[in-house]
Amino acid sequence: MADEPALVWAKERRSPRRQAPSVEQIVRTALAIADAEGVPALSMRRVAADLGSGTASLYRYVASRDELLDLMIDEVKAAERTELTGDWRADLASVAHQVRATLLRHPWLSGEIPGRPALGTNSLRRHEAALAAAAQLSGDITFAAGAVDVVLAYVFGTVTQELAELQAQRRSGLTKEQWQASVGPYIREVIASGEYPQFARRVIEGEDRTAEEVFAFGLDCVLDGIAARAPRP
Repeated sequence: MADEPALVWAKERRSPRRQAPSVEQIVRTALAIADAEGVPALSMRRVAADLGSGTASLYRYVASRDELLDLMIDEVKAAERTELTGDWRADLASVAHQVRATLLRHPWLSGEIPGRPALGTNSLRRHEAALAAAAQLSGDITFAAGAVDVVLAYVFGTVTQELAELQAQRRSGLTKEQWQASVGPYIREVIASGEYPQFARRVIEGEDRTAEEVFAFGLDCVLDGIAARAPRP
């Protein structure tokens, strides 16, 4: 039976040859490409070109594009740090806000994380902190892990919507205010029809909240639900 391929994080890294790019340089260059142009623009050839190196030399240190993506994902998580305060709610909220910030800073990230093992050093550190935060509410590790999963699912879902709206805005070339002005006549007709009274109330009476305010409100609802379901001593 063939040997199982080694996990990227378990591999021993070769020291770069003289003038050859290091793994860190390769990952940073790949991140710059993905952040600016998206993952479809990312290839080992493109990274090599941006580094002024031969493609073959990159494969000595990073075996494939998939392996490179794993390293990139772990690298961006290095910025997420949670110092536990003893307040489970504040600490889990801190985790959620940091993950959201990372996903918004790297728009390609939310589409790549699902299905990839989060076993790199930075990923493990972040998940350990999240579990420790939830464990302050309940010593039941199954419950704590479930609470973390629910919070992260909320973050990913909300950020996916945020990114979709930003992409639609870029595609249309209109600001939010310009788009609202363009659809204003139609919305007034909808309201005047009287067929959608709750929608009319939302438009006329509802507050226009920022994305941050919408996120914070939803997160509070999620945390309220977790608190209500926590096992009692």
